[in-house]
Parts: sequence; C-alpha cells; structure tokens
Amino acid sequence: MAAIAPTAGTARSARARSLKHDRRRALYWSYFFLVLFAVFFLTPPIYMLITSLKSSAEVGAITNPWWVYNPTLDNYKALLTSVEYLTFFRNSAIVSLVVVVVTMLISIPAAFALARMKFWGSATLATGVFLTYLIPETLLFIPLFKIFAWANETFDVSLMNHWWLLIIVYPTLTVPFCTWIMIGYFASIPKELDEAALIDGAGYLQILTKIFIPVALPGIIAAMIFAFTVSWADFLYPMAFTTSADQMVLPAGIVTTLIKGDVYAWGQIMGACLLGAMPPLLIYAFLMDYYIAGLTAGATKG
Repeated sequence: MAAIAPTAGTARSARARSLKHDRRRALYWSYFFLVLFAVFFLTPPIYMLITSLKSSAEVGAITNPWWVYNPTLDNYKALLTSVEYLTFFRNSAIVSLVVVVVTMLISIPAAFALARMKFWGSATLATGVFLTYLIPETLLFIPLFKIFAWANETFDVSLMNHWWLLIIVYPTLTVPFCTWIMIGYFASIPKELDEAALIDGAGYLQILTKIFIPVALPGIIAAMIFAFTVSWADFLYPMAFTTSADQMVLPAGIVTTLIKGDVYAWGQIMGACLLGAMPPLLIYAFLMDYYIAGLTAGATKG
C-alpha cells in the first residue's frame, strides 16, 4: 500500500502538468489568432485615418503610404463645413431612425404572434419571413423600380428621387430578419408567464407590452441595432432611387460628390467614411452585450 500511494500521486501530478500545458498552449493559440484578427480588421481603418490626414499632393506623392509627413485637418474641415456632406448626414440620420421605429412597430407584434399565438401554418410562415431576408436587394430593386414607375404613371405620384422613399424600401430588408431574431427570443421566454397573465385576465396586447417587451429587451435592442446598421450603411437602394444631391444619404453622397470622373479626393473620401462610421461604432461600443445576447438567443431558441 505504501508503494501504491506515491505512484497514484505521481500520475495525478503528471495529468495536472499535462492539463496545465494544454491550457497554456490553447491560451497562446488564442492570443495568436486574436492578434491576427485585430491586424486583419484594424488595418483598413488605420490606413483610412492616415490617408485622411494627408493633403491631396501627399496622397499622390511616391512616399511611404503608412506615414504622414505633413499632417493636416483640412479634409475634415472641408467636410464639416460642406453643406452637401451635412445634408447627407442629416438624411441618413432621419432615415435610419425612422426605419428603426417602423421596423420595431412591425416586427415586435409579428414576432409575438408567430411565437406565442399558435395557429395553422405559423411555423411555416415564420420560416417564410426569414427566407425573404435571404433574397438579395440586387434582385429586389428592379421590381421596386417598376412599382414606383407604375405608381407615377397611374396615380401621378412621383416617388423617385426623394430621401423619404428609403423609409419605405428599407423595411423590406430589416423587417424579416428582425422578426426572425425576436421570434427566437420570444420563444425562449417561459410559457408560464403568459399563461399566468391570461388566467389573471390580461389580453395579448397587455402580455406583449407588460411582460414580453421588458423581458425580451436584449433581443429588441439587437434587432434595433441591426435595423439601424442596415439602413445607415446600405448603398444600392440610395444609388438606385435618389439622384439629386439634396436627397441622397451618406453612402451614395460620398461616392457621387467626392469622385468626379477619374479624380478621387482620397483624403476627403477616407475622412467622410470615418465620420460616417462613427454612429454605428458608438452604438456597438455601448450596446455590444445586448447585441450578442439578442443574436445568441434568437439563434439557439425556438
């Protein structure tokens, strides 16, 4: 017995050392891929920042592109004093905020009905709602263009070249996915809550507003962030449906005003893109936990 104990202790010690070694190796690999990920995704914005601090002459000069020899803020001054750029920014802000509100007004009741008010074909309808999101907008903008042209010819209502038109077309992108996210989140809420509320005499509207919305707030915030990001950064619809500078939003306005023929104002383009990326970046920075929680629940529940 005296000879067995040291042997068992040695085996346990060897397993502990092996486990510690495996954990250390896994940690090293995690840091390696984390650094690789950071370099891969941070290189473009860093290069954009460097370019935005250069004059047009320095951008075109044959020098080290990763170094600023004569830093200047003229590009940012030109943008922030440009009436066109501020108009693009204002239009983007109004469109994105209104699209978020419209998307939530449609998606929340739809998701609640599909997740809780079970009826014939509800599961199929929920899947169909998500599948509509998979249709690329490159296939949708032509039928939409035809519809707007038909409305103009039939009712003499001109819908083209108005920034508020984007409030109508963007929900075709945001509503399906946001509804799908919240269906999964609503389905993860215990049924005992709404059953108890029904027993107490509450209606479905009261259950939605007083139970589901407060409990599912992370999922709702995730859907709102998604809707805002899509409507803020979309490029195809603004290019297809708006042509005047005063009606454009930020992604289309930057391309049409800062690229003239074969002349690219690279410094202002990079600065405009960085300024335009700030609102979504700030939203993700402060609400990232809610966004991850909402997407995780929506993807794994239901």
